[in-house]
Amino acid sequence: MRSVKDILKSNVLATKTHNPNLKSTLNSESNFPTDRQNNRVSNYLNQVETFKCATCQDRGIILDGDVAYPCICMQTRKLENQFRNARISRDLMKCRLEKFRLDFYLADKRDSSHREAATRALNASKSFVEECKVNPHTLGMLFTGPVGSGKTFLAASIANELMDAQLQVLFLVVPDLLDELRATYKSEINEMDLLDTARMIPFLILDDLGAHNYTDWSRNRIYSIINYRMNELLPTIITSNLEINEMDDLIGMRTTSRIIQSSRIFRLTVEKDIRQQLYHEREGKK
Repeated sequence: MRSVKDILKSNVLATKTHNPNLKSTLNSESNFPTDRQNNRVSNYLNQVETFKCATCQDRGIILDGDVAYPCICMQTRKLENQFRNARISRDLMKCRLEKFRLDFYLADKRDSSHREAATRALNASKSFVEECKVNPHTLGMLFTGPVGSGKTFLAASIANELMDAQLQVLFLVVPDLLDELRATYKSEINEMDLLDTARMIPFLILDDLGAHNYTDWSRNRIYSIINYRMNELLPTIITSNLEINEMDDLIGMRTTSRIIQSSRIFRLTVEKDIRQQLYHEREGKK
């Protein structure tokens, strides 16, 4: 019976003599790769590991003979950049109009007003998206209502549907926007660049207008955005937990007047905060 040592020895010899024409890339004094070869292999492995797309190796195209065609990762990158530029949060990316649940507005069967109002807002949102595909200068929309009544979901759904149609959208949470504008005084970011982006983007969503302690400075910034967009017939989607008369006091009559002129207004009401309903629904399944 052959010893293990003899078997291993014969296997090594077989490997060495399997292809007599093969030029050895090993060090002449050792059967192990040189440092240079190790570095070359290591660099190659590191390069492979850093590819985001193994199919095209981040080139964005796939070669098939003399024919080149775009890799599917390019569409994924385009969508990612679109959401990033629109400033839509990861959670809101999932919002779509077909996912808007009218059953949240049926707490009391004797009172259908909540559902009727939500249905009107949903249908108007669908019509708005279709209109924007052929006319980028239509009226905007204002959704008002208490916390947890579905305003932001509708606004985000509109934003996502517009981006699906390859239209440019910017989604701004108003308190965050004002904080960012204030921060420009301590950074190299230009305040006018931020304002101009909000003014001139084809479709703007202003979420949570009113959830802020407004000063003359902040009122003037909001006014400059709303006024410019009204004059240029650029649609703006606004959500607010304020009623119209409360807007006059907080953001000023000039701004409120222009919002009314340039928007269709829908009020959403609900018997119970939708987030609470979702919480109980989720926990009830556990």
